[in-house]
Amino acid sequence: MMHLTRRTLAGVLLALLAAAPALALDGRTITDATGREIRVPADPGRVFAAGPPAATLLYALKPEAMLGWVRAPKPADLAWLRPEVAALPELGRLTGRGDTLNLEVLLSAKPELIVDYGTVNPTYIDLAGRIQDQAGVPYVLIDGRFAQMPGSIRQMAGVLGVPERGEVLAAYAETTLADLDALLARVPDSARPRVYLARGPEGVETAGPGSINAEIIERVGAKNVVRTEGDGLAAVSPEQVQAWAPDVIVTVDPDFAARVAKMPEWQGIPAVANGRVYLAPASPFGFIDAPPSVNRLAGVIWLAHKLYPQAATGDLHADIAGFYALFYGRRPDDAALTALLGD
Repeated sequence: MMHLTRRTLAGVLLALLAAAPALALDGRTITDATGREIRVPADPGRVFAAGPPAATLLYALKPEAMLGWVRAPKPADLAWLRPEVAALPELGRLTGRGDTLNLEVLLSAKPELIVDYGTVNPTYIDLAGRIQDQAGVPYVLIDGRFAQMPGSIRQMAGVLGVPERGEVLAAYAETTLADLDALLARVPDSARPRVYLARGPEGVETAGPGSINAEIIERVGAKNVVRTEGDGLAAVSPEQVQAWAPDVIVTVDPDFAARVAKMPEWQGIPAVANGRVYLAPASPFGFIDAPPSVNRLAGVIWLAHKLYPQAATGDLHADIAGFYALFYGRRPDDAALTALLGD
């Protein structure tokens, strides 16, 4: 979090007045997810994403407006992204765990607009208001809950001045979720697995039903075995997972996926005993979270095939290729898809 003295703030604001682009005279007033009325440029061309979820959505909607990445993509991920964004700098983050950006760095990027996509609560509302006041740059918050995704895509697209693009992506999200609901209507409750989300190399970091990191587990009809307080990540023990006895383990950590079958403390868990430990794909963005953004639509498709192999319809490779082409601007070939999906 940023801590500014009065003298530092005054200097920064003077620099802003000298260097930052003014809002276009034809700007618009919008209402964000918090109910705040904010004046934004009509067609913002320099947009700063406050965190990874916002950066992913910004990339999908209007990559040419990106000022940089919160975290630079790994070299292996660049093949999945548009070439024009490969050289964008790593700027750090304003929100979430490990916020790394100071106001001077933010202003040196000369943003016309700051956007965030994710949790909307008093902490984030206060942060947005303070940064907007200190920097003089409009700061828009968009609801990142998975259930709100189609509407949030449309709202972000409207803020960015690309409503047509937003309608295409939002319609895709609606169709994907409607297809999922049709699938779940064919799956009785008794056939819906109990799932544990394993994070970290030891598999003991997880997320309960209230966490944005695990939303899609329940959205695909599975039962999250974790029962923890709060809406963030939680640390548990292998003994707790043993007691929960999940039918399926979904992990986002390749080290854990490679070792879990030989880890003594994980033996006897139904998911491990029955070979139902699934490593979620993660290039260029994760299928489960990492970040919890529009990339989770690919996770819904993938999880439906993993959890309900007999009931799932469609071609997984073709469906994922279509998602990548539409949202990321790159259509992977069969070899790349096989490597990505691990089959």
